[in-house]
Amino acid sequence: MVTLTHDDAARRIRTGLLFALASATSFGMSGPLARGLMDAGWSAAAVVAARVLLAGVVLLPLALQQLNRNWQLVRDNARLIAVYGLIAVAGTQLAYFNAVARMEVGTALLIEFAAPIAIVGWLWARHRQRPGAATIAGATLGITGLILVLDVLSGVSADPIGIVWALGSMVGAAAYFLLSAEGGELPGTVLAAGGLLIGGLTLVVAGILGIVPLHATTNPAVFAEFTAPWWIPILLIGIVTAAIAYVTGIAATRRLGSRLASFVALTEVLAALIFAWALLGEAPRPVQLLGGALILIGVVTVRLGEPSTAALGDPEAPASTPDDAPALTPEP
Repeated sequence: MVTLTHDDAARRIRTGLLFALASATSFGMSGPLARGLMDAGWSAAAVVAARVLLAGVVLLPLALQQLNRNWQLVRDNARLIAVYGLIAVAGTQLAYFNAVARMEVGTALLIEFAAPIAIVGWLWARHRQRPGAATIAGATLGITGLILVLDVLSGVSADPIGIVWALGSMVGAAAYFLLSAEGGELPGTVLAAGGLLIGGLTLVVAGILGIVPLHATTNPAVFAEFTAPWWIPILLIGIVTAAIAYVTGIAATRRLGSRLASFVALTEVLAALIFAWALLGEAPRPVQLLGGALILIGVVTVRLGEPSTAALGDPEAPASTPDDAPALTPEP
């Protein structure tokens, strides 16, 4: 049995934070790239299907190498991989697209990015992890910042069906973090590759059945300062914003726990704002910059509260020891 010293736990958390920020930044690039493709005639579902299928294909060789023909590991985690692909990948995207078809994008995003609050509630109800004052304060700051960044107060749609779909996307987003923390010995690359392929195929089937519009073109994608052939944003959106984003997201969640990782993921909104400025020429307004600052402060606040609330041996918490506990060393 091997347990962690304080130094090992601190290093694990630092690495997890770097992975989480890399994942949020990668995810944040997807919106502006997808916008260029959709302006060129792609449907949103077609962009996502191409994105996740390409990512799954890119990750498949690495996943097979890490699996090293241990197919029993796949069989033991087949349900996790399937649920991850159906809910965390395909279900979240389908619910979000149906939400934005009936309400403002900002409102739908606000509901979806309330996922950290859902995770805090789930961990409290399911695992008796009562949130501390820092977690509650950080959540308040983060959601306030999110409201300012998305500027939803300027016009909010209250379409009941749209709200139901948006709540579905929030559940899917929360499931992404909770499921990413699972798997035990299953390599994160295997979980990501399997889930992405299942999710992508599900989106294709949904398009064929007419649940979502599925069409693409070979028209060039036009951005603020340049025009690119359609395949360049597709490669970027598949490799960077999906393959890298999902693998680093799983790695982050397994180091930080679902709760902290989900709060760090709020920085995706800030990253999307910056990429929209660079690629689409959409300069952020002062109120959005203020919101971005509040999100970052909220994430830091939640992080400061984690060591005192994380329980040693809790699978949903980062691997660390209580502040007053002695350092533990590897046992024979």
